[in-house]
Amino acid sequence: MGALRTESVERALSILSAFGIRRTRMSLAELAAETGLHKSTILRLTRSMAIYGFIDRDAEGRFSIGASAWHLGLIFRQEFDPVELIRPVLRQLVEATGETASYFVRAGDDRVCLYRENSPCLEKYGVEEGVRLRLGTGASGLVLRRYTGEDVPDLSDFNEHGTVSLDTTRNPNIASISTPVFSASGHFRGALTISGLNSRFTEEVRAEAIPVLERYARRLRSEID
Repeated sequence: MGALRTESVERALSILSAFGIRRTRMSLAELAAETGLHKSTILRLTRSMAIYGFIDRDAEGRFSIGASAWHLGLIFRQEFDPVELIRPVLRQLVEATGETASYFVRAGDDRVCLYRENSPCLEKYGVEEGVRLRLGTGASGLVLRRYTGEDVPDLSDFNEHGTVSLDTTRNPNIASISTPVFSASGHFRGALTISGLNSRFTEEVRAEAIPVLERYARRLRSEID
């Protein structure tokens, strides 16, 4: 039997999901176009969401995410490894490779970019901290699926340390490598990832970066409880 669904809740969540890093404020018309909901439905739902602090509306009538969503985001992050351990490693990976470094965790059927340090020569390609992506794409998705007990199509994609190298990902212009991060007690925690334009982050360059990535993953293992 399929999971029971509540239409009004799904509609409210579709409104929250419509916002993004590059689209933090929207008019009623823009929200209607983005969600496919009638304007009257959006107005009714957002009035209730505003009471609980999940939606704000400014004097010009534009909607934005409310502070309660940020509060839940902080709670979500606390369930995972602390920023003071991950952030320095990401910075050092950027310095060592010149590419973007990220730390992904699994959230249900998605992967979430929990922390990220952008390359100084980054061409923007739409992934920022807090973004949810499908598990079925990207090197980090393969790592998260394998080490949370899910079958993956081809284990030959992984090296002996569980690292994956892909020439294309969700974005066909982006290549990535990803390796699992474990705690000192051996529990899987997340996927440490380096990504960049595949015109620059070639197979040969990725091969040279893999030992660097794995070294920092081992360092995290010694620091994470």
